[in-house]
Amino acid sequence: MSLRDDAVAVLSAWTAPTASEAALRLEFLEFLRAHEDAMLRSCVPGHLTATTAVLSHDGSQVLLTLHPKAGMWLPMGGHCEVSDSSLAEAALREASEESGISGLRLLSGPLALDRHSVWCHPPQCWHLDVEYAAVAPPGASEVMSSESLDLRWFPVDEIPALSDEATRRLAQRGRDALIPDSRLLG
Repeated sequence: MSLRDDAVAVLSAWTAPTASEAALRLEFLEFLRAHEDAMLRSCVPGHLTATTAVLSHDGSQVLLTLHPKAGMWLPMGGHCEVSDSSLAEAALREASEESGISGLRLLSGPLALDRHSVWCHPPQCWHLDVEYAAVAPPGASEVMSSESLDLRWFPVDEIPALSDEATRRLAQRGRDALIPDSRLLG
C-alpha cells in the first residue's frame, strides 16, 4: 500500500469529532483523489502533512517547539517523506526527529484535522494536516533540533498565548485519549 493509499484508508475510516472536521475530512479525501502527489511537499496548491502532540508519560504536559518561521509554539510535525509508508509513520518520525526523544508511543489513529496556510510555495500554499498524539516514556529528555528556536514542556491547560487553537485542541484531545477521565482533573 502506498502512502497516498494509506492516507485515503485512514481518512475514510476516521470519524470526525466535529462538523468542521467532517467537512475537512471530505476535502482532504477529494484532494487525495485529485492529486497523485498529494502527500509530497512539491504538490501545489497544498499537500498532506503529519503533526504530533508529544505528551508527558502522565499526559499532564505537552512538548512544543518555537517554530522559527511561524514564530509560534507548535506541536512537532511536518512533511511526509517518500520513505514513509503511512501517515502514522510520518507523524512518529517527525515527532522523534523534532523532539529528540526516542521511544515515543503513538496513540491510535488521528485525533484532529487542520488546514492552514503556509510558506512552502509562495505566495500561498496549504497544509492539510492530519494530527496525532504520542506519549513520551517516563524520564524522557528532549533534545532541540535545528528546526526549532526553543523546545519546552507546558501544562496541557496552560499552553502559551503565542500558540493557536489547533495546538490547544490537539494537546487536549491527546490527553483525553491517554487519560479518558482527564476532563475531571481540570
